[in-house]
Amino acid sequence: MTSEITAAELYTWCRIPCDQLETHPLRKVPFRLVNDSQHMGIVMARELADEIQKNNVNNQPTRAIIPCGPACWYAPFTTLINEAKISLKNFVVFHMDECLDWQGRELPKKHPYNFRGFMEKHFYDPVHPSLAVPLENRHWLNAYNIPEVKEKIEQAPIDITYGGWGQDGHIAYNQARRHPFHKISIDDLRHSTIRVQENNMDTIIALAQRTFGAAYQFVPPMSVTLGVKECLSAKKVRLYSDTGKWKQTALRVALFGPLTPEYPITLCQEHPDVLITATIKTATHPISENPDWDLGLSSL
Repeated sequence: MTSEITAAELYTWCRIPCDQLETHPLRKVPFRLVNDSQHMGIVMARELADEIQKNNVNNQPTRAIIPCGPACWYAPFTTLINEAKISLKNFVVFHMDECLDWQGRELPKKHPYNFRGFMEKHFYDPVHPSLAVPLENRHWLNAYNIPEVKEKIEQAPIDITYGGWGQDGHIAYNQARRHPFHKISIDDLRHSTIRVQENNMDTIIALAQRTFGAAYQFVPPMSVTLGVKECLSAKKVRLYSDTGKWKQTALRVALFGPLTPEYPITLCQEHPDVLITATIKTATHPISENPDWDLGLSSL
């Protein structure tokens, strides 16, 4: 079943108090509330480290889809790996997306939206060399290696997908399709695979406000992403956000809404082992805090 979301439905979900989300009877996907970014970073680090340790004990690789962000978990994770001496030699990483310039080329390494540069600095470099992920196990996306990455993902099951979501509920860079002459169904989205694409205007505006003081001119206009098919193929899916306002509405739709290509995150409702985690700041919606607001819904 697919559906366009009405303003009245959205209002109903957004007015639910934050402290009722975890146990709400109409919630369609498991949800966990954490206090703040520091708390979430520790949770993320511990859960991935535990997954890797479990597989190491069984002499099995850990194949994971890993995002660039949220940033709160990298330092706790690398510290934990180093202090506990957890080997990452059998850790196979598929990076879920990358930003591109208007010609589909990679960005300068020190550009804030060059995900590879950020991950090398914060996720890989701090790990002691004797424990580090081998270079051949680090699979980066660009506009030219899509068939190669796709083949490697299909060689064996993915154990876990880590990720966040965007203002429109995109997981990886699977944005809501906004092309005026081409619509997609929920089934199209469900089976979407690795691709290069133009970034939506609302994505660009959201990132501009977040990073560049609303200077949209500096936001990458294109991206390459794993599809929903790859991201949700994992045995476990764990999504996290600590970035507050621009994720609040998409979270409510993920928890209570119908399957809809308007919000790709709703497809997580179909996964057998998914957990969405958000900070109190991200889970608190302004509509829930202002029950006396009159949004004129009676006239709709």
